[in-house]
Formats: sequence, C-alpha cells, structure tokens
Amino acid sequence: MFPDRAEAKKLLADAELHNPGAWVRHSEVVAFCAERIAGECPDMDAEKAFVLGLLHDIGRKFGVKHFGHIYDGYRYMTELGYDEVARICASHSFSIQRIEDYIGNFDVTKEQQKVIEDYLGQLVYDDYDRLIQLCDAIGSAEGVVSMEERMGDVKRRYGAFPQDKWDKNLQLKDYFSEKIGRDVYSALQDS
Repeated sequence: MFPDRAEAKKLLADAELHNPGAWVRHSEVVAFCAERIAGECPDMDAEKAFVLGLLHDIGRKFGVKHFGHIYDGYRYMTELGYDEVARICASHSFSIQRIEDYIGNFDVTKEQQKVIEDYLGQLVYDDYDRLIQLCDAIGSAEGVVSMEERMGDVKRRYGAFPQDKWDKNLQLKDYFSEKIGRDVYSALQDS
C-alpha cells in the first residue's frame, strides 16, 4: 500500500518542517524522474512511481543521518501502513542487495542494522525497487544529472564507491533505456 500523491506531498512537507535541507528537492527530482520513466513502461504505474520516489528518503525527517535515514524511513512508513513505501525506503540505497556496500556511516544500532539486513535478504527486487535506485542515482537537488557525475560526487565526498555498485547502477540505466525504447535521459528532457 502507498499513499496518494496529495498525501505523499503532505508527508514530505511535514518532514521538511522537521529537517529542512536539499534532500527535499532531491526527493522531488527523484519523483519526477520515476514518474516520467514509469509513464513509458506499460507494466508500471507512473503515479505509484512518483509517490515512491517522493518518499524514498522520508526517514530524513528524523534528522541528519546516513544509514539511519533508511531505518527511520522503513520504520515510519511501516507504522503508517505504507508497506510499499517502507520497502523502497529500505531498498533504494542497495542496487546490490548487500548492506556492506552502503556508502556512509552506519549510524544505527546493531539491532536496527539487522532489521534492514534481514528485510533486504528476503526481498526479490521488482522494477519499482530498480527504478527508484536508478532515479536516486540521477536525481540531485539541482535536477537531473548524469549518473557518472552523481556517483563521482558521492565518491569524492565519501572517498570510495564500490566498482560493482557503480557497474550495477549503469546496468539499471541500460535496463530502463531498453525497457522504454530510448535513453532514459531523453525521456526526462521531453516537455
């Protein structure tokens, strides 16, 4: 289950009141990208993709955190009964389903980390997981950017970016480009 667009926007606006920052604009860009790409996929729901993209980082409502935003978002959306959003909160940072590939600090308890690790371990990724992972890798607070630029920025800020994760992100771009029959960037440039 996931909220409608109006409720998702309210949830994001409330989160911004608690923790303002560039993450809100990033979430809006991810939502835009997800909606546009899903809109060209006959087997996907563009409205659902928008909502999942808009709320993928909703855990940031609870403060400036690294891994903690994943756990907080998963918990928060689960408590609200939005299991499909909770899933995306957990999966969006893991194009490869390995918790150890997380880029950033593990600012959660071992128990919280295990909750996410166990949850990821039982997931079979679907195209919504993959789409939000893709859009997270091309959506910045400034707008749509090349995936290489965004991953390079992460690498500069954190000192590393696992090569297999880099390669997997590029595969996601190729997967959706093939699925829509054109380069994903061109779908995001159309008015």
